Amino acid sequence: MNSTLAVIIPTLNEAANLPATLAALAAAAPTEILVVDGGSTDQSCALAAEAGARVIQTPPGRAGQMNQGAELSSAELLLFVHADTRLPREAGRSIRQALDRPGVVGGAFSLGIDHPRPMLRLIAAGANLRSRLLGLPYGDQAIFTRRETFWAAGGFPQTPIMEDYIFIRRLGKMGRIVILPQVVLTSARRWQNLGILRTTLINQLIVLGYTLGIAPDRLARFYRRAKGVAAKKRQTPHA
Repeated sequence: MNSTLAVIIPTLNEAANLPATLAALAAAAPTEILVVDGGSTDQSCALAAEAGARVIQTPPGRAGQMNQGAELSSAELLLFVHADTRLPREAGRSIRQALDRPGVVGGAFSLGIDHPRPMLRLIAAGANLRSRLLGLPYGDQAIFTRRETFWAAGGFPQTPIMEDYIFIRRLGKMGRIVILPQVVLTSARRWQNLGILRTTLINQLIVLGYTLGIAPDRLARFYRRAKGVAAKKRQTPHA
């Protein structure tokens, strides 16, 4: 299978991370790179243009940004990459081979976190185990699928949170989700900003809340409050 591949990267003030992400794409050999910006006030758009990416400007909201990138791309295969995540070498070939398998509708890569702390390695290992056992990779693992399958699944839902989780569950009802052994390397900034245990707890509470039927809007408000409280505690001595 030698299908065309579009890499879609949603951004919002990602100038610090975007150059490394774009540089790593060279070895993936995509047909097109679309950086969909949600209103950055830094140099994200300029850096993307300098790297040869097509820059698309939209209202903020990661789901809408990724859907817009998918709509404006012309490739047969779609790969959604966070702006702080670096792809492995020959990622494009691995994706094409995976989607050429019978019954496979999509997939993602194994997760690596760009930090040597053993706890973060453990978190990555847990995420990879969950992904393989349940077929539920998250967005920071770089989700891929075919264009027609993406739209048949409804694209990413227009929710303020959990758009990758909801989409991959829909996709899994259509066929098999594969987790590639190759590792994407994502930034450790979330865990560094809020603390490893707090970040993990917040993430698990969000998933639990959605499973229990709490509306995504309420979950998004909880997430913003929890991040703010956690950040303040880390800035306060002896908190």
